[in-house]
Amino acid sequence: MEKEASSRLEWRINVPDGTSKALEPETGVAGEIWVGLKGFMGGIVLRVWRALEKAWNIGVADPRTVIHGVKVALALTVVSLFYYVRPLSDNFGGNNAIWAVMTVVVVFEYTVGATLSKCINRVIGSFLAGALAVGVHWVAEQSGDQFKPIILGISVFLLASGATFSRFIPSVKARFDYGAMIFILTFSLVSVSGYRVVELLELADQRLSTVAIGTSMCILVTMLFCPVWAGCELHRLVHQNIEKLADSLDECLSEYLKENTSGQEDLNKKKLGYKCVLNSKGAEESMANFARWEPRHGRFKFRHPWKQYLKIGASLRDCAYCIEALNGCISSETKAKTMADKKMQAPPFLRKHFSDKCMKVRSYLISVLKELAMSIMKMQKPSKIDCKVAEMNFAVGELQDSLKSLPPHLIASTGEESNDTKTMVKEGGGHPGRIMMVLPLVTVVSLLAEIAVRIGGVVDAVEELARLAEFKPAKGGKPQAKPNYVRTYFRKSRSDHV
Repeated sequence: MEKEASSRLEWRINVPDGTSKALEPETGVAGEIWVGLKGFMGGIVLRVWRALEKAWNIGVADPRTVIHGVKVALALTVVSLFYYVRPLSDNFGGNNAIWAVMTVVVVFEYTVGATLSKCINRVIGSFLAGALAVGVHWVAEQSGDQFKPIILGISVFLLASGATFSRFIPSVKARFDYGAMIFILTFSLVSVSGYRVVELLELADQRLSTVAIGTSMCILVTMLFCPVWAGCELHRLVHQNIEKLADSLDECLSEYLKENTSGQEDLNKKKLGYKCVLNSKGAEESMANFARWEPRHGRFKFRHPWKQYLKIGASLRDCAYCIEALNGCISSETKAKTMADKKMQAPPFLRKHFSDKCMKVRSYLISVLKELAMSIMKMQKPSKIDCKVAEMNFAVGELQDSLKSLPPHLIASTGEESNDTKTMVKEGGGHPGRIMMVLPLVTVVSLLAEIAVRIGGVVDAVEELARLAEFKPAKGGKPQAKPNYVRTYFRKSRSDHV
């Protein structure tokens, strides 16, 4: 009790104005340094803990990232034996053995295709550059000491400029950009070195052998231990993007067709799935490029049509742009707060009047997208896609026809108009305020029709992939009668409506 009482004691001082202040005990310089050091160390520990927690979450979300780290470490450990073990080091040269380690660090990538691409580019670039450099070096030596620097300088200028320019060619940049860079580096290093031709040949032999060992080890490890195929990743990405579009479209129209139009502040992740589709172009292109380097694996043959996935991705992005516009139109209505904004909304009774047809269109749009996603996932030809596309187009046509034949009394039934205004509406003159109220509904219907058109483009791209990749027929699927005629007919009718 005495200790507790003493801990609560404090010194106070009376001031002339009749008040008193508590005096804080002086800690001294040592105390201030200790408090600052303790706060600094606590901040470092907190940052380290947060970094470890973030790394743990990344590893749990995708365990393949942890496996990739283990694979790189395994390849480096095996290759390092050529430097640490005496017999191996003597055979390959102690200083040159480090090139195998550098090769592993540089060329080992996450996917098999990316690793193969870098390995092949590095070997070919090093071999061509080394052979040309030795040849140029021999010619320069035969020309004498006076012309040797001139010949070497001109050769470096011409070959370096040509190889650098080739990196701007799209086909070369897509597949051989790394090889061109290695060519420039190797040729420049070898051609300007002071070795003789015999010494250069011996050095090139050791360097090429160590590079071959490093690339071979990378290829073996990446293909034998939990391989991550770029082709499989691309296939999965396209399948997921189609499902995300279907979910986004479903959420957008579900929000629009609700009777309660109060906007929701927290947007659902499914509703914004189209943004992932819009941002996936770079990933699709890189995966398609790396997938072309990969051998046959799983369900994918050696010459699988990877370029067709890029066409499907482009069609999906065209569709995603329309869904983004639809989402913006719906959000502007559901989140209207001022009276001026609310006057620009479609009346609830009008939306209720079209709700059944909109629900029907939504179900058909989503059904077509789900059928396409299932076809890609199972690598089977879509058995009912033509009928579903025809039903989708027919539902869109019905929705547009119902909008064109909208009864005038529905437009004029909600305002406090005068008799003259109602007479104008009945006579076909319309009312500017009421027309502006119908305009958002017209926009939504037009966007739905455009989405149907662009989904038709996705259907064509997926069917072309099924033909090129020779997808198997669906189990129990039966050939449909006159699919081309049905699709052409409804596309024509849809274009007439638009």
